[in-house]
Amino acid sequence: MKSSSVTQTQTASQEKQQSPQIKVSTQTQTKTIDKLIKDYEAIIGIETHVQLSTLTKAFCGCPYNYGAQPNTSICPVCMGLPGLPNISVDIPIATNGYVDLDLPVEFGGGHRRYSVSFFLNVISVSSAPGIAVDLNRAGVPLLEIVSEPDMRNGIEAAEYAAEIQRVVHYLGISNGNMQGGSLRCDVNVSIRPIGRSEFGTKVEIKNLNSFSSVNRAIDFEISRQVFLHSQGQGSSIVQETRLWEEGAQKTITMRKKEGLSDYRYFPEPDLPEVIVKKECIDSIQNSLPELPEMKRRRYESMGLSMQDVLFLANDINVAEFFDATIAKGADVKLATNWIMGDIAAYMKNDLEASLENAMCSMVVEKAGGGVRQAKPSIVDPAHIEKMVDKVLSENPKQLEQYRAGKTKIQGFFAGQVMKLSRGKANPGLLNKILQQKLNATS
Repeated sequence: MKSSSVTQTQTASQEKQQSPQIKVSTQTQTKTIDKLIKDYEAIIGIETHVQLSTLTKAFCGCPYNYGAQPNTSICPVCMGLPGLPNISVDIPIATNGYVDLDLPVEFGGGHRRYSVSFFLNVISVSSAPGIAVDLNRAGVPLLEIVSEPDMRNGIEAAEYAAEIQRVVHYLGISNGNMQGGSLRCDVNVSIRPIGRSEFGTKVEIKNLNSFSSVNRAIDFEISRQVFLHSQGQGSSIVQETRLWEEGAQKTITMRKKEGLSDYRYFPEPDLPEVIVKKECIDSIQNSLPELPEMKRRRYESMGLSMQDVLFLANDINVAEFFDATIAKGADVKLATNWIMGDIAAYMKNDLEASLENAMCSMVVEKAGGGVRQAKPSIVDPAHIEKMVDKVLSENPKQLEQYRAGKTKIQGFFAGQVMKLSRGKANPGLLNKILQQKLNATS
């Protein structure tokens, strides 16, 4: 491990020394790269690792409780002691599947379908000699979802990862907590000139733990590779693993990638082939709940806009609340507006609030002819104008896109202002000021 860390340090040092040659963060270079990117196509695939919410580990009866004291849920089996079967195994449980998603209108909208394969794995833990290690997670079942290289930019990849999180939430098989490590993404990125069929050199970016990180890491890596090609340094792009450095907003080398021959794959004699019969697959298929894609299509058939559909289907709790409201005879559009307006604003102001509490607090009460109102909104034009200016200054790329004719992303700016105001900005006044600012001469 010492030699490995030294190699990593040397690699990072070498990269810092070379950084003036490949720096892509200056304004001039960014404009140049934006032009160059149009001549290239990015090829992106994602490996998503989902920790399953099982009561016990995969091959033993040890429970797994997140945050438990180190090494309190272990046994000889999950510790992998000598003489016991090797428990690190990949088992294909589905192929030729796909994930459907709808992109938000502020990112161009549209429907996407991505092919995926699934593998069942278990978490293995390793450490350097003499370093304390917590084996509580060892042996916990992990679902590895591998996409085909069908994505072309950071937005598509981030939305794909978000859809995977929605699916596991709907199925109830994982909490999908990215910060807690229950869901992580490794992305593979390469570029090639438009029109060329052969792939470029693939670079992997490991352990991205937020959707925004997925988006920004991919976009940076695309820019880095395009810039190297434009400087005649395309050969310096090597198959390697890189890390996303959040503070510097860039990827850095972690280690050079081994070839397939170096992994020394061989069949595991103690683990026979798993054959799943069609009857079993059909039974599982028929037992599935309504998944996000099906729910979105159903909501769309009710006449709701895509913005309404994406909001309602994003969270299974909100979707179930909406369905229950409709089942009681409520008007579809009125119920949608109520949930997206008063209920959502209430819950933004009180992060601990549940849907039930929000409903109770916002319900209309007849008391002496009075009506209980929502929390007062911000109606001061100067205050709203300051928030609009702040949002526009923090999102110059989206502002440029709007002024170039992509007017659908006005909703993105409105959403950011509402988030900044904690849902209190008066919608009518906000839209009026926002439109004036967006259409002003740049």
